[in-house]
Amino acid sequence: MTRAPRLTLALTAATIMVAANVLVATTADAADDPSVPPGTEASATTPVEVDANDPDLKLPEGATLAEAKVLDIKQVVEDQAGEERREDTNADVKFALQAEVLFPKDSAKLTGEAKARIASIAEEIGKQNATRIRVFGFTDNLGSSAHGDVLSRKRANAVQGVLESELDDSSVTYEVRGYGEQYPISSNETESGRKKNRRVEVSFPRSDG
Repeated sequence: MTRAPRLTLALTAATIMVAANVLVATTADAADDPSVPPGTEASATTPVEVDANDPDLKLPEGATLAEAKVLDIKQVVEDQAGEERREDTNADVKFALQAEVLFPKDSAKLTGEAKARIASIAEEIGKQNATRIRVFGFTDNLGSSAHGDVLSRKRANAVQGVLESELDDSSVTYEVRGYGEQYPISSNETESGRKKNRRVEVSFPRSDG
C-alpha cells in the first residue's frame, strides 16, 4: 500500500490552513489600512503544528524533493552615524532617513542638506525606472499619538514634494502616508532607539535589468 496519497492530502490540508490564516490576517489589516510599510505585512499568528515524526510526512519510496528555490535576500547598508539606511531585496529598494537629518525638531520644514539627500534618492529611482513610489513617515512614541500621526504625514509629504520636483515625471505615482509611532524599528526606551524610529522611508520596485 502506497502512502503517497496520504502525504499529498496531509500537505494540502496544511497548506490550506496556512493560506486561510494568512488571508484572514491580511484581510483584517486591509480593512483598517490598505497599505503598510514594506516588511511589516501581516502574517499567520498561529503556525500549524507539525509532528516531525509523523510517518505521513516522510517521502514515500521512490519520491524526490521539489526543485530548489532561491529565496529573497535582503542587503542592508547603513552609514556610520545611522542617519541613512538602504535595504535592497530582489524586488524592492528602500531608503530610510532619520528625521534629524531632514527636519528641525518637531518640524516638517526640510533643511538644505535634506534636499540634497532626497535628490540622490530620486537619482536612484531614475536608475531603476521606478514609477510607483511609497513615502512613509514615522515618529517615536513621545508626545501624543495624534500629533505623531500628523507630523509624520507632513514630513512624508515634504519628502514626496522634493522627489516629484526632481523626477518631473507625470507617469510616476506616489503613495504617501504618516504612521506616527506605529512600526518602530528600534526600542523607544532609549533616545538612540527613538532617534532611529523618527524617520522617513522611501521605497520602490527594482528594475529587472
